[in-house]
Amino acid sequence: MIPYKHEPFTDFSKEENKQAFEAGLHLVKSYLGQEYPLIIGGERITTEEKIVSVNPSNKEEIVGRVSKANKELAEKAMNSALAAFETWKKTKAEFRADVLFKAATIIRRRKHEFSALLVKEAGKPWNEADADTAEAIDFLEYYARQMIELKDGKRVESRPGEYNRYDYIPLGVSVVISPWNFALAIMAGTTVAAMVTGNTVLLKPASTTPVIAAKFIEVLEEAGMPKGVVNYIPGSGSEVGDYLVDHPKTRFISFTGSREVGTRIYERASKVNEGQIWLKRVIAEMGGKDTIVVDKDADLELASQSIVKSSFGFSGQKCSACSRAIIVEDVYNQVLERAVALTKELTIGNPETQAHFMGPVNDQNAYDKIMNYIEIGKEEGELKVGGDGDDSKGYFVNPTIFAGLDPEARLMKEEIFGPVVAFAKAKNFKEAIQIANNTDFGLTGAVITNNREHMEFARQEFHVGNLYFNRGCTGAIVGYQPFGGFNMSGTDSKAGGPDYLLLHLQAKTTSEMY
Repeated sequence: MIPYKHEPFTDFSKEENKQAFEAGLHLVKSYLGQEYPLIIGGERITTEEKIVSVNPSNKEEIVGRVSKANKELAEKAMNSALAAFETWKKTKAEFRADVLFKAATIIRRRKHEFSALLVKEAGKPWNEADADTAEAIDFLEYYARQMIELKDGKRVESRPGEYNRYDYIPLGVSVVISPWNFALAIMAGTTVAAMVTGNTVLLKPASTTPVIAAKFIEVLEEAGMPKGVVNYIPGSGSEVGDYLVDHPKTRFISFTGSREVGTRIYERASKVNEGQIWLKRVIAEMGGKDTIVVDKDADLELASQSIVKSSFGFSGQKCSACSRAIIVEDVYNQVLERAVALTKELTIGNPETQAHFMGPVNDQNAYDKIMNYIEIGKEEGELKVGGDGDDSKGYFVNPTIFAGLDPEARLMKEEIFGPVVAFAKAKNFKEAIQIANNTDFGLTGAVITNNREHMEFARQEFHVGNLYFNRGCTGAIVGYQPFGGFNMSGTDSKAGGPDYLLLHLQAKTTSEMY
């Protein structure tokens, strides 16, 4: 098999690539406002109640109207998935992988269309949207290859007169609850990981980005996915989500989102309901309070650039985003001043215009939450840049830096999920790592240093699932930096890694005596 190599990012400095992306935007504009049905067992079902998806850059622009599932339709989807599982679980791994390979080819062919849809529905700037689409392709390609490697199980020992096998078999029906911030990549990755391993899927995408998910299901159908293998059922988390998490026939839940929702799912899934004959498995990625630590022996320009890009890329709406910069006191003022200067150069506006570094935040709730944290920051630290927003047309928050934060301040402990970064001073490198660990989360972190002993200290003591040296703390690539965190960041499921598919399988030992 051809070795896995990640999908390249588009070079928008080339005029032909700019024109191709503009064509993608033009295509997406041509179908804005369309209606999208539920897809259950391959059947299109239209409901009276709709989820209205709006452009977060322009609240008056409707991206699409999506039919909304209820408990009755969720039950219909469960029955469809249960029926499909009986044949899908016996389908050859190569067949299942081929569906993913073809889907990857289709998305690659339509790459700029999907990225343009991410600009419109998720508010992503061009480069962030392009990376999201590339990551979706990577997940499809990588998990297909991983399944082919796992299809024959693992070798175990046999004795004379005895033959032993250790095989992996699917679990059953999965509930995939995907996020809005990586509306294509994570939605696609979590869906196809469950699917390629022989499970069937009930997909409940985020309510602010359901059109991207609908388009992805169409790709899977075109790629040859049988009816009922993935069922598309957007709906209310408190109604459809809770119903399916509690359902006795749900075998596992794959969730990406907030700590509050994730812990609630974990608790509900732990209960054994009437008719349930297994303990449900939960795969959860729940966020972070991520830190870049800058040592006194460091490239200070690299440090400043890394902080700004990691904090404000996609308006800080990444679970891996830098929200704390902890700087050894010897170089604190230099890094802070340079980061403030770089932040002042950033442009913010409708991401349809390629020149804008930042677009909007997700919706009114996100805007209000972030602005509330900015007010808290004004009480806790010194506002150096930003600190304001405008939600008159879209949901725009300016990139914001607070300095002089106490390690116990709320801005240093709580996940904001927006373009706000808190700077704090440490006496030395060891104290900087102690402050970095002073959080309930443990997702990503970065250390900027040229001191090898300090690197090794951080490698052992900085308690995060993804630790980066001399770069930013965002931008894990499938197959290269498997992604997942410790503590309240989730179950450390390491998406895009060699162990991830095993979470969707169970091992079966068979022993035959001759």
